[in-house]
Amino acid sequence: MKIILYKDVSSLGEEGDVKVVADGYARNYLIPRGFAVRYSRATETELAQKQQAILRRKNEKVRAAAGDRSRIEGLTMHASVAAGDSGRLFGSVTAAAVVDYLRSEGVAVERKRVEMPEGGIKSVGNHSVKVKLYGGEEAMLSVAVAASGEKPAESEAPPQDDEDMDDGEYLNRIAAEDMAADTPSASGETSDNSETES
Repeated sequence: MKIILYKDVSSLGEEGDVKVVADGYARNYLIPRGFAVRYSRATETELAQKQQAILRRKNEKVRAAAGDRSRIEGLTMHASVAAGDSGRLFGSVTAAAVVDYLRSEGVAVERKRVEMPEGGIKSVGNHSVKVKLYGGEEAMLSVAVAASGEKPAESEAPPQDDEDMDDGEYLNRIAAEDMAADTPSASGETSDNSETES
């Protein structure tokens, strides 16, 4: 079916565009929701009368996109993510996180317009993310990723028995226990210590 779009429809076209779409898509979705009308001589004449208003709205979108571009390029998104010693993130900074950040800064962008590296940003450091805007405008958003300081679970080793430790480890453990205790020695006096505290 041949239609005229009355509103912008993502992945189909903009207001005023003439398109050919599947009959069901037009009848069940586009026309009932007011996104389009069936193409006819009457609607073509109506479109011609509206062209100036449509052109004015398109120019407003172009100006808004230019404003969004300068705004985005003046921002730096800061993200704190758990990372290993090598700087590799345990998660990633995704397009959804970028969209949420931009929305919080007053810039509305669809997720599919944010171009991320494959799988998102996965390392600590400064990155650039491309954001596609209306009318072919593109903006580069700076993303600064820092490690959140969380340690991975695999770095935690289970406590060792005294017999499994070498002399140096054993002495270090005793010294640490001595420092934690209230008395200079943690030998037989620890039980007395615990009784006085209770």
